[in-house]
Amino acid sequence: MAKGYWIARVDVHDAEAYKDYVATAAPAFQQYGAKFLARGGRYVQLEGPVRGRNVVIEFDSVETAKACYDSEQYQKAAAIRQRCADAEMVIVEGHDS
Repeated sequence: MAKGYWIARVDVHDAEAYKDYVATAAPAFQQYGAKFLARGGRYVQLEGPVRGRNVVIEFDSVETAKACYDSEQYQKAAAIRQRCADAEMVIVEGHDS
């Protein structure tokens, strides 16, 4: 089964409140086996507009990634994030090699 990946591009407007998002989201990420591959590190702009923070999270499948997003625990975190940051998020299916 192909992996599922959250890809998020985020501009944080309130760093203190964003810490609450991270703490609130952590149990959902743990429950659904999230593996952070990139989390706000250095980036190089190649094309198009950019955001200040880029995140890539691996899950066992697209279905697991979506279940994490839809979970009650993550939706509590999302409500916090939506107040303190602007984001674009997608789930992408990985490629079985």
